[in-house]
Amino acid sequence: MRLRQSLLPMVLALFLVACESGDRENRIVGELASDRVELTAEFAEPITELLVAEGETVTAGQVLMRQDASRAEARLAEAEAALGQAQARLDELVRGPRSEQIEAARAAVEGARDELDFRRSDYARVQEIYDKSLASDELLDRAKAALDAAIANDKLRRAQLQELLTGTTVEELAQAENAVKQAVARRDLLAVDVARHDIVAPVDGIADARLFEVGERPNPGQAVMVVLAGDQVFARVYVPEQLRAHVTPGASATIYVDGINDPIPGRIRWVASEAAFTPYYALTERDRGHLTYLAKIDLAEQRDRLPDGIPVEVVLGSGSAQ
Repeated sequence: MRLRQSLLPMVLALFLVACESGDRENRIVGELASDRVELTAEFAEPITELLVAEGETVTAGQVLMRQDASRAEARLAEAEAALGQAQARLDELVRGPRSEQIEAARAAVEGARDELDFRRSDYARVQEIYDKSLASDELLDRAKAALDAAIANDKLRRAQLQELLTGTTVEELAQAENAVKQAVARRDLLAVDVARHDIVAPVDGIADARLFEVGERPNPGQAVMVVLAGDQVFARVYVPEQLRAHVTPGASATIYVDGINDPIPGRIRWVASEAAFTPYYALTERDRGHLTYLAKIDLAEQRDRLPDGIPVEVVLGSGSAQ
């Protein structure tokens, strides 16, 4: 009986050590982090306005920074004028010729016909004189040339009148409609350019860093502001090689945050399929023990946003994520 009583504390101690050892085997370390969104400039224009301070909460669609859009606005105004011109031309073709134009064309036809009658009479008179050897060859040639010109002018005036009476052709309308579509596309493209001189938050989050100040001119594609996305951070940890096979997205975990007494339930969002460093072609058992896999674990508990960079410890497979 005394032997059993003396062995009981030893057994309990060994059990507690084994439990703590097993817990330690599933415990990994890391830090709190957020998804970083780098906002870049699309144009080499100076910054004219900063609308948020670093650390300020922002919402999706909120304007954070503005660049000088004077050049883009001028190009947009030019495109709108071109669109108006193309639309007016289309409207003109759809309406057809004005009655005043038709009357003017008829008057031109009458004038061309009178001119033709006069030239025919003049040519006949010169021909009669020429047959009597009373006119030179040059005079006859001039009369013939004037008659030919009158005939050509009469054909031209009649064709112009017929064109007005016929109206707009299908081909002319198609050309005008395509010109309007082209002008609209050009206008819309330049409107997008004007809008993109405003740096806009793509997601809800926190304005973490402003990389340029008013008056500075970033290069196209250069980051001008960093936004920490989301309303809550996540735990970024590195899973040892020996635990990787047991860590899958959706599994639960318990997160211990420095400075917070109570553990926080979490759920594994993502685990890298490749190790944190490029492995050798032939890995020894010792080398394999150095491999780690990046993982992201979401905090399943709704609470105030925690700061990035706080060290954490994560126990895999313990606790339940809500």
